[in-house]
Amino acid sequence: MNAIRQFVEVKNHTFTIVLPDDFDASSVEVIILPKQQNKIELSDETKIVLDSRLNDYMQNPDEVKDFDLLLDELEQKL
Repeated sequence: MNAIRQFVEVKNHTFTIVLPDDFDASSVEVIILPKQQNKIELSDETKIVLDSRLNDYMQNPDEVKDFDLLLDELEQKL
């Protein structure tokens, strides 16, 4: 199944979706949802942790691990 997700602007209650050249379906199902505004509230404690981690990275950008390697190491410890 080919699925296409696009965010498009609505003008005068209409919008246009241009399909890729290789999309060859003769009919489609359209589901319209309003775009959600991503407003995520973080606790003060979470903000402090994130700020600390960002500061650590900014001071030592070469001391980070590749995420996939980190996952491999964690799996080996299980």
